Amino acid sequence: MTEEATVGRAPEDLRDVVAGLLADSRLLTACAERDMGTLFRLLNHRGISTRRIAGAVDIGQGRLYEYMNGKSRVEKLVVFEQIADAFHIPGHLLGLARRPWEPAAPVTPSVPGPAASVPDEDDMAAMDAFRNADRQAGGGRLYQAVVRHLTETIGPRLVDADSGPQTLAVAAALTEMAGWMAHDSGHDELAGRHFNRALPLARAAGDTPLAAGIAASNSHLALQTGDPSAAVHWARTGLDTVARGAAVPALAARLHAMSARALAAAGQPTAALRALDRAEQLLDGKAESDLAWLSPFDAAALATESALVLRDLERYDHAQASAEHAIRLRETGRARSLAFNRITLATVHVRQRDLESAIAVGHELLAADPNLGSVRVVRQLDGLSELLEPQRAHPPVRAFLARFDDARRARVLLLADVLFPPRGGITP
Repeated sequence: MTEEATVGRAPEDLRDVVAGLLADSRLLTACAERDMGTLFRLLNHRGISTRRIAGAVDIGQGRLYEYMNGKSRVEKLVVFEQIADAFHIPGHLLGLARRPWEPAAPVTPSVPGPAASVPDEDDMAAMDAFRNADRQAGGGRLYQAVVRHLTETIGPRLVDADSGPQTLAVAAALTEMAGWMAHDSGHDELAGRHFNRALPLARAAGDTPLAAGIAASNSHLALQTGDPSAAVHWARTGLDTVARGAAVPALAARLHAMSARALAAAGQPTAALRALDRAEQLLDGKAESDLAWLSPFDAAALATESALVLRDLERYDHAQASAEHAIRLRETGRARSLAFNRITLATVHVRQRDLESAIAVGHELLAADPNLGSVRVVRQLDGLSELLEPQRAHPPVRAFLARFDDARRARVLLLADVLFPPRGGITP
């Protein structure tokens, strides 16, 4: 690949290339040996020009060629730091301290505790109630209820001298849930703050699976906010964490699926498909996790993630099959999940230039419950509308978009309290 072909890439794109190499033994060996010449050659072979590499790490091209040709080696600490920061290589791979941009270090229990906490009946009843309501109604209108429960019921228990790891675990699980509900309400920064609060609580509880599950949530959020390299990093952090405890195949499958999503978004098809295959192997024949605090990850959830991976890799026939499989498995009981899968399917049909099928799925979406309190669903529907807009001259598309506009106005009115909360309505 010529230099001109890559000169316009943004720094984030270069980091995405590195994200896809973080599991490559050649890169890991080069980092462990501090052999930056080999590292630079790997990046160059992946299409990053020498000009871009030199510019990213603030060295001259002549010096870069010396490193790549083995005539000189990087010795200065500041250069290693520049390399780590330019390409988002985790500090520990280069023998450095955690870099400022890195997510929190992999979680390890700070107090002795079981592999997973066992909730009491009241805590589990509260979790189930919130979780079931969220699946049907969306998180928008439940966020305040979860925060109130945390503040009024869980908070006083945290300062009770007799409370133990189980209280910390339920606080972590509900704080993570609040983060998901904030995310579903369109408040991603707030969601990130909740996830970052939940992580040390899970660590203090000694609940390794819960901590790994929170890492998966952070991976999802990073991907949704346009940072695939951070999403890969969080997924691997979760896998490192879960490996320290008893085997939880469904949780490991979820983390591999998140890694596959991030790698696909980063344009790393081989690594993405490898991660997706690993997720399928782990989940094959296994029941969904019965650990109390973890959101279930089952065949339908894997089909949902597979459809998104395959769509992003432009393998549309396989993406369609996965989306249809997910819809069959989610026909009842999961209104929001069903909506997301139908949006994915409709999007795939558009990219296959099958407008009739896309519109048929679109009409099913518009017939769904308008009270679903999910800003994410509204925004993804907007994305589908934008994808169809260039085909407005086609009469069936024009008719669908007119119906879509009417349905969207109705949804926005019903979601006004979520989209535009009163001052103080959404709080950390």
